[in-house]
Amino acid sequence: MGLIFVAAATSLPELVTTLYGAHTGEAQLVLGNMFGGITMQTAILAIVDLLFITYALTSYPSGPTSALEATLLIALLAMLLGLHAVGELALPFGVGLGTLLLAVAYLGIVMMLRHYDGVQSWIPVESIDAALPRTAESSDTGSSVDRMGTVGLIVGFALMGTAILMCGLALIASSAAIAEQTGLGSSFIGMTLLATATSLPEVSTTISAVRIGAYSMAISNIFGSNLLMVAMVLPADLVYRGAPILGAIDQGTAFAIISGVLVTSIYLAGLIIRSRRTVFRMGIDSALVLLIYAITLGVFYHFS
Repeated sequence: MGLIFVAAATSLPELVTTLYGAHTGEAQLVLGNMFGGITMQTAILAIVDLLFITYALTSYPSGPTSALEATLLIALLAMLLGLHAVGELALPFGVGLGTLLLAVAYLGIVMMLRHYDGVQSWIPVESIDAALPRTAESSDTGSSVDRMGTVGLIVGFALMGTAILMCGLALIASSAAIAEQTGLGSSFIGMTLLATATSLPEVSTTISAVRIGAYSMAISNIFGSNLLMVAMVLPADLVYRGAPILGAIDQGTAFAIISGVLVTSIYLAGLIIRSRRTVFRMGIDSALVLLIYAITLGVFYHFS
């Protein structure tokens, strides 16, 4: 649910801004939003860890699925960096070959994770989900939702997703205007302001998931959204005029991808080590992620 449904619903602003921005030729703004948003959304886990978790967030999940999601996300980002290094090959209908490969890889990853989630070959010896205390109000939160029927839940999910979609329509135009008027550049605005605005649904859903004790869903929501960010290259390329859109990746965007690999690797290590130790009321991995995010913002500003 976190990997596919919640991630897809909270990524609707990114989808709208991606399609509209690509259609209007704002390639760097679109790419900055997608790949700068990976580090931004991963930092959401660190903020939630700081404000709402008793122990380190990565010590809670009771299975290895979240670690596998992080591993496959790193592989997809590495594939993206490889395509940037060797150059994109334009196909006759205007879409890059690498773009198609990324989309196929994303579908394969989703199918693999869906299969693995039901046939996990191992679980931790100690069930952290049961051993560690839940956050406050986790027992009674969502009781009214639990009493709704399946049809009501699906309709409500669709309506709330539509609201998120509509609210994202105005973001890309205002972001492009801000980039032009401030002179900061489309990449910087896309990787900071636009990525922050379009990540707000992930903030609320991650907090809500943690408050009801759904720690694995909270982590899968973020990793799933980040995987979807890479897959959005295909629809962006389909509506972008001219050369393949991956050819517009600049130094700042490439660094954003590297930053995404770093923060995901840190959480992967945290999910494997499963340490309960904290620093400044959050896991050591979350503290490192916030540090890298702060450094990344400084580098983004330098490239702008």
